Amino acid sequence: MSLNGVGILAAIIIGGLAGWLAERFMNSDMGLFMNIALGIIGAVVLNFILAAFGMAFAGWLAYLVIGFIGACLLIAAGRAVKR
Repeated sequence: MSLNGVGILAAIIIGGLAGWLAERFMNSDMGLFMNIALGIIGAVVLNFILAAFGMAFAGWLAYLVIGFIGACLLIAAGRAVKR
């Protein structure tokens, strides 16, 4: 199984990095597992949205950038729901 041109292990590592970067950028306080989850889920969700508009990206750098943006969006959505 591969996610956006990267394998499962790479998706976990890159997703964790993307989640950690998003955590630092958005000034939130989350743990390692939440960072990984936000990075991977953010990348998958944003890839799905971009694919719906006919845009496709592949590779680890694209996965990192898309995961970072997706995780930031998930953190912002979580904050909006909390309020």
